[in-house]
Amino acid sequence: MMAGLAINNPSHIALNGWKKKDKLEKKMDDKKTGIKQNLTNYGDLGFSTFLRKSFIKGLGYSDAMLDKPIIGIINTFSNYNSCHGNVPELIQSVKAGVLAKGAIPLEFPTISVHEAFTYPTSMYLRNLMAIDTEEMIRAQPMDSCVLIGGCDKTVPAQLMGALSVDVPIVQLVTGPMLTGSHRGERVGACTDCRRLWAKFRADEIDETEIAEANNQLVPTVGTCGVMGTASTMAIIVETLGLMPPDTSCAPAVSSERRRIAEKTGEIAVEIANVKRRPSSILSKQSFENALIVLLAIGGSTNGLVHLTAIAGRMGIQLDMNSFDALSRKIPVIVDLKPSGEGYMEDLYKAGGLPRILLELKDKLHLGVYTITGKTLGQIIEETNFAWKQNIVKTAKNPIYHEGGMAVLKGNLAPNTAIIKQSAASDSLLTHTGKAVVFDGLEDLANRIDREDLDVNKEDILVLRYIGPKGAPGMPEAGLIPIPKKLAKQGVKDMVRISDGRMSGTASGTIVLHVCPEAADGGPLALVKSGDMISLDVGSRSLHLHVNDDELLSRRKSLDLSRFTSKRGYHKLYMEHVLQADKGVDFDFLI
Repeated sequence: MMAGLAINNPSHIALNGWKKKDKLEKKMDDKKTGIKQNLTNYGDLGFSTFLRKSFIKGLGYSDAMLDKPIIGIINTFSNYNSCHGNVPELIQSVKAGVLAKGAIPLEFPTISVHEAFTYPTSMYLRNLMAIDTEEMIRAQPMDSCVLIGGCDKTVPAQLMGALSVDVPIVQLVTGPMLTGSHRGERVGACTDCRRLWAKFRADEIDETEIAEANNQLVPTVGTCGVMGTASTMAIIVETLGLMPPDTSCAPAVSSERRRIAEKTGEIAVEIANVKRRPSSILSKQSFENALIVLLAIGGSTNGLVHLTAIAGRMGIQLDMNSFDALSRKIPVIVDLKPSGEGYMEDLYKAGGLPRILLELKDKLHLGVYTITGKTLGQIIEETNFAWKQNIVKTAKNPIYHEGGMAVLKGNLAPNTAIIKQSAASDSLLTHTGKAVVFDGLEDLANRIDREDLDVNKEDILVLRYIGPKGAPGMPEAGLIPIPKKLAKQGVKDMVRISDGRMSGTASGTIVLHVCPEAADGGPLALVKSGDMISLDVGSRSLHLHVNDDELLSRRKSLDLSRFTSKRGYHKLYMEHVLQADKGVDFDFLI
């Protein structure tokens, strides 16, 4: 199983460019705890300790407290991030758990990013957040670290950064929001956001109703209440063993979420005392388990990008061919939107991830270890499910007969492209149509709803220059809107192709992550409106019906000089970002 996964670093330790000297210093520093770690060097280490104690005593700590281990707690609260609205109370609960176990909890801030509030896109800043997380963990004394994240790019950013340091860590997610109610219908972000807006575009509901719905779609703080990217990443991290068991699904506003936070604080002390680093837990088999679960839950396509980046920090390269082979064997068994009908609170009541793991038991590596010191198999065996539920299905009665995602290749996607087949229209999984091309988001916004747009329901919408470099930041714009004139005719879905991403909450026959992207010279840049394109998910094919000579002629006139930058983070990003099949990480960080 997953034999194609390549291990670049057999020890599973993410060195991230460290030299031998750095490894030696790290080994020596293992003997130090608390405030004696990572001392600022003034040429006199005794004075460095003296000065550090002087300043931290300004917060009221005694010498007795300062002899204890330090547990860092990352604070990602922001008024721009409602998904993290419960972070302040979670921090207090984490601190209670840390203090109960005899250690010092010290919180510190890092970047916080939210999908709807971050320009040009939260993905553009994911790597910056990862750098921020890594460097703040490196810079400050801590024996372990609690990572608090939620909105979907924050959790992978935190893991990418923390794994590169290889300090003992435990992840705490903010948890999903509860559902709302609109005119007697249960609704929640953000699958229903997109569904209701599509109905509004098609004139099926009016301005009064869409305004009413807007008040109900996000009724509480927390992450999207469907199997979007945030929920996907929470479940993946728990599968990897970097989170306490059965903690990924509890609602953000539940008392259970507070108890989980307290337990997380306790575990943070335990792993600090035994120096249980991620490198002693994570392995090829851990990531294979995560990929299996990703497919079985009908998880977000973003989850594959993030998991690839996280694995890369551990020196593990995920092989897309092996992933696709696995997809043909692992069915979707979780009945949650957008692949099914339920919401995260339903999965929580059904038994959360442990219930899913029980159904997948014969397909998983049960001997992998978790931060608890127990194996995944032991955790499954200790779980009791005496109650009935209808959210987690069996392999014999799945939601979808294959895994949620399929990997496509062809002359339009020489490296790879991705489709979330479990959320697509069966009638469009094999389709040939005429390309209708949009050059970037501005062009899309200007033309998609024009009455004179040359488009019919059999055509294929192509949106390019929205990849990692093109936008920049690979925005969640792959869910190209149905042209208004077609939407009014009742058209609900069309084949859509882009080098961008889409939200894990979205559905439709949508091809994403086309590699190489158009801005990097990929074939997508050569497509013209009127070209014929064939999609065949069954054969995993994406083909442009234009001969090689014509494509070569078009390439000679291709000008990509605008995809550069002169300064700042944008320059760093444009010069070093990798493509989607490599996790969109920076080349100098893996």
